[in-house]
Amino acid sequence: MTGGPGGQGFEAATGDGPAPPAGPGRAAEVRTAYEGLMQIRRLVNGPPGAAVPAPWESRQAPRAVALVLEAAGITPSAVDPDGRRTRNGYRVAPAPEPGTVRVSWLGPPGGGAAEEEQERLTDCGRVLERHGWECLLYCGPRRRRFLEVEPRR
Repeated sequence: MTGGPGGQGFEAATGDGPAPPAGPGRAAEVRTAYEGLMQIRRLVNGPPGAAVPAPWESRQAPRAVALVLEAAGITPSAVDPDGRRTRNGYRVAPAPEPGTVRVSWLGPPGGGAAEEEQERLTDCGRVLERHGWECLLYCGPRRRRFLEVEPRR
């Protein structure tokens, strides 16, 4: 989306990597990528404009959803180099159906993620719905909740 340090492209935090760096540099990258997303929507969507996802967002749904959540200031989960969760937050991953994304609320063992997941996923759903995504809250295995997210048609 935007150029990052060392020529690498910007990647929104999905919750499956290290915690993104805090500070004005990351905030500026997120803001630039988000503004670019809204501009693309206005240019390619015709009358609906920025109210609905652009066609490329359907093809890159996990990236688009993660960007909207990070731009809204919602904390992504994070993992250490050994793959252990280090903080509570959202995790965005492809769902089994093409163009659909699953958003869960995860954290380290004993970190309280299960207790806060319904409230925090509801917050995520509100943000995504304002950005043209349809969200359904499900209760999955071990009674853990998750959102299934797809572009509004």
